[in-house]
Amino acid sequence: MNLFTDLRGIVVAALEQMAQAGELPAGLDYANVAVEPPRDPAHGDMATNAAMVLAKPAGMKPRDIADRLAARLTDPRISGAEVAGPGFLNLRLAPDVWRGVLQDAIRQGGDFGRSQIGAGARVNVEFVSANPTGPMHVGHVRGAVFGDALANLLDFSGHEVTREYYINDGGAQVDVLARSAYERYREANGLEPAISEGLYPGDYLIPVGEALKAKYGDSLLDKPESEWLTEIREFATEAMMEVIRADLAALGVRMDVYSSEKALYGTGKIEAAIERLKGMGLIYRGVLEPPKGKLPEDWEAREQTLFRSSAHGDDSDRPIQKSDGAWTYFAPDIAYHWDKIERGFDQLIDVLGADHGGYVKRMNAAVKALSNGRVPLDVKLIQLVKLFRNGEPFKMSKRAGTFVTLRDVVEEAGADVTRFIMLTRKNDAALDFDFSRVLEQSKDNPVWYVQYASARVHSVLRRAREAGIDVSDDALLSADLSRISHAAELDLAKKVAEWPRIVEHAARAHEPHRVAFFLYELASDLHSLWNRGNDDTSLRFVQDGDSATSQAKIALVRAVGVVISSGLGILGVTPAEEMR
Repeated sequence: MNLFTDLRGIVVAALEQMAQAGELPAGLDYANVAVEPPRDPAHGDMATNAAMVLAKPAGMKPRDIADRLAARLTDPRISGAEVAGPGFLNLRLAPDVWRGVLQDAIRQGGDFGRSQIGAGARVNVEFVSANPTGPMHVGHVRGAVFGDALANLLDFSGHEVTREYYINDGGAQVDVLARSAYERYREANGLEPAISEGLYPGDYLIPVGEALKAKYGDSLLDKPESEWLTEIREFATEAMMEVIRADLAALGVRMDVYSSEKALYGTGKIEAAIERLKGMGLIYRGVLEPPKGKLPEDWEAREQTLFRSSAHGDDSDRPIQKSDGAWTYFAPDIAYHWDKIERGFDQLIDVLGADHGGYVKRMNAAVKALSNGRVPLDVKLIQLVKLFRNGEPFKMSKRAGTFVTLRDVVEEAGADVTRFIMLTRKNDAALDFDFSRVLEQSKDNPVWYVQYASARVHSVLRRAREAGIDVSDDALLSADLSRISHAAELDLAKKVAEWPRIVEHAARAHEPHRVAFFLYELASDLHSLWNRGNDDTSLRFVQDGDSATSQAKIALVRAVGVVISSGLGILGVTPAEEMR
């Protein structure tokens, strides 16, 4: 149940009645009519912009529409409608509406707030997709958490989600990996490794070298690179993917599909995608003008095969094949997205690092062309994470040789803390990760504050059971909720009622950080009510000697717990039952 959607339905029905009565012109579009919480809670429980958005197309004054609309809002759930300002309409709801929300939350449990706005649409969320050349580093953590939480959010809102990892195993970097692993293989055979500039120096390749020795003995030592490169490349790539899968598991991330870039080469898939674009008149031979500023790697001042991406919103056309016949990096990416379209997805989401900003328009152009505009692509860019300790830039031990690993961060802060903190900023805003702050027990630490609220919910339930109070869901659903009457209690119930709306807004915007923000606000309201109970005993959740009132108040706490549990579930965080 989304109370805001229900109230919007009441408002739209009243507007339709006004149109039938000749108070509004017929045929008005109500798509932009919204019902939302007012900016100032003192103005009411909800507000609608109906009069403001309909005034111009109706040729009427906003206040005239608002006055007539207010008179028609006679639903028993609405206890008052007041016109404010130039024509906003503030609504007040009967207390029983908020009590009913609590019952809905308890009755539906983990399904409370679950939405069907996705209507079963198939969505592919591709994220992480790190090169298989070593362990995942701290720069991958945020993208991994964001992608997984977004997939959870879309699933919770009625989409059919596939989590996908695109293995970049078709470029020159995997040849560098093979050569680096070969040096560790030589080391395993008692020789001095020649880790020259350009190779990967991390100790993480030592076990790979030892595994190569176990498989090949010393048989590869005297062979030329041409004889061992392909085999060691495949061996090392799979070894690194095992490390990456383990890293993701440590963070609580699982993938449904692992796709290989290498599998696109020599199979005709790249050619098929380019041929499709050629059939649309979007592939041609030409010479690009030199771009302003630094020249990209794939630019050549000579005739090459180009994709007319400017026809679909890009700033310029893009090379897909070099003058020597080799594919550019863009060509297999086109083929990969064509493959996803062919698999029947209704929407594609790519989660990429901030350094891929120049990639967005060209990839959107390719997907738009390949799908005839049917399949939208949303590229979410993930900004950098800066590590701190006590406010000072912090450099951890670099076991990988050149960078801080994902495992370093998770082992120091824990997976739950890491995941929550990574979602406390919008994806395109930089994020500071202070190891001291994320572990401290204070209101300034959002993950601790929310987990403390979860622990308090469980604490109340334990205390009630110890006092012999029945706090089963059946008992709470039959409790006399009219005993919840204080403004602070009803305010907390109103916050619970916002959860379904938050889910839908976050899912539509592809912004899981909104869930983290909401959980912090909900936790703050719970803590505030708890603290008021220290001074006003009537606000305490467990009332000594009064089981009926206790059950009513505990129903409020239980509903809060339902939302915290679901919200943390979307973020991939385990709710705390107690704090130590």
